[in-house]
Amino acid sequence: MSTTQFDGVTVHTQANVYFDGKCVSHGITLADGTKKSVGVVLPATLTFNTGAPEIMECVAGGCEYLLSGSSTWVKSGPGDSFSVPGNSSFQIRVTEPYHYICHFG
Repeated sequence: MSTTQFDGVTVHTQANVYFDGKCVSHGITLADGTKKSVGVVLPATLTFNTGAPEIMECVAGGCEYLLSGSSTWVKSGPGDSFSVPGNSSFQIRVTEPYHYICHFG
């Protein structure tokens, strides 16, 4: 089951807008200091680079992703998540809006 809400958070009101508006997210900070982002990727095929390790959790919609070094596209839908190593990249293919939570660390 996907995460439906976070209680007791600080929301960064200025959006992070990437790829000419194809990806929009907002940073949140939990009460314990943990940072995450919540957002949406609109239909496109995009490549993201990571600094820190990330877990991408799908809360609505769906996508296919391709991790760096892999040749296999994998489907992800609501309730699914995938891990991306730090200092790496992944491609994401979206045909309907993909709503996500990015867990850093």
